[in-house]
Amino acid sequence: MSNQDDKFSARAKRPQTIAGALGGLFKLFGVRASDSDLVANWSKIIGTEISNLADICAVKKLKTGEYNIVLRPKNPAYTLKLSYMTEEIKKKINKYFGSDCVGKISFRK
Repeated sequence: MSNQDDKFSARAKRPQTIAGALGGLFKLFGVRASDSDLVANWSKIIGTEISNLADICAVKKLKTGEYNIVLRPKNPAYTLKLSYMTEEIKKKINKYFGSDCVGKISFRK
């Protein structure tokens, strides 16, 4: 049993959410389908310029079936700049997932 403990990190021993586990499984097959995948690859998906300005705060499903991505700017002064970039942000996320899944980008202080 001690050999098993050496193979896994402390994080791997903890229970995972279904979305997190499926995100890892989908990654093996090249499928992108979870919000945890979006959070884990945020800087690669969106680019360093935007990822240096804001982090993902939440992902909410809208009544239309699309998703609302809630961003938290690292500085409140960045909110206006990011609001001008919402179309670019939506395009990059939609391109990553391969479908028009993002309907709205909003901001939280």
